[in-house]
Amino acid sequence: SAWFQVHTATPNLASAGDPTPGVRGIVAGGSPTTHGDNIDYINISSTGDALEFGDLTQNIKYPGGFSSATRGLIGGGETSGIYHQFIRYITISSTGATESFGNITDGARTYMGGCANATRGIFGGGKNPGNAKVSDIEYVTIASTGNTVDFGSFATARGNAAGLSSPTRGVFGGGYNPTYLKDIEFMTIATKGSINGFGDLTQGGLMASNAASNPIRGLFYGGAPSNNTNIDLINIASTGNAVKFGDMTVTKAYRNCMASPTRAVAGGGQTPGDGTVTIDYVEIATEGNAVDFGDLRADQHLSGASFSNGHGGL
Repeated sequence: SAWFQVHTATPNLASAGDPTPGVRGIVAGGSPTTHGDNIDYINISSTGDALEFGDLTQNIKYPGGFSSATRGLIGGGETSGIYHQFIRYITISSTGATESFGNITDGARTYMGGCANATRGIFGGGKNPGNAKVSDIEYVTIASTGNTVDFGSFATARGNAAGLSSPTRGVFGGGYNPTYLKDIEFMTIATKGSINGFGDLTQGGLMASNAASNPIRGLFYGGAPSNNTNIDLINIASTGNAVKFGDMTVTKAYRNCMASPTRAVAGGGQTPGDGTVTIDYVEIATEGNAVDFGDLRADQHLSGASFSNGHGGL
């Protein structure tokens, strides 16, 4: 005879009557500020339009975000030129308003990237109120509350880096300072201090929420200043340059990306002066072009915080 540990937890959070149970994806905040307090959610395994989750405490654009299987965190960002230092959180399985978590110790920041595993969440880079790009990386223990703790620094200070993860690695790619960057850096999430080069994206300028992954493959979406439809692919466990995966259905930067173990979904986005409500998705195991998923409730989600309860870090 032998003892076996059986896990009964599931990321499936389908609504009553939904024929396809699945992972829940969240998009919170964004621009324009007329609707920047909205939080939307979708069932990634299904298709259809986003539903209302709740509200942020105020209109916030360009926050960073990440999640565990139970909690999603939204940190920093800006409102009418005022940069924020606070972090809020939601319980993904419920709906409703955010609650207070703590503060970003390094100070108010916008345009941060984010990634996480089941335990630890990481905010990387960003821009401070003096308009300087920062190299600082900070982390929190998601199951608790409190202020961030220093993790290390990027080799290059960067705003708008896109973050994704496996259970062991966090990966950040692209951004800008002062030109658009295409390099990728990675860290081991359970340790602190060691940030390593990974390779290069096929093009520079990825924006803060433009990435999603399962435990094996990572995808980076679009970019600027030359807004495009491109989706890049990396193997998270290795190093090397990204290769092209396929194309989005829209030509946008500032997309909000989230994933299940099988699908990557991108919602919203912006070509300068022009937003979109479009959500599209790809099957991560294959390579090819995205197909239509549905729509966000409004086009406010231009570089909000986006995450899911079944992404590659869990």
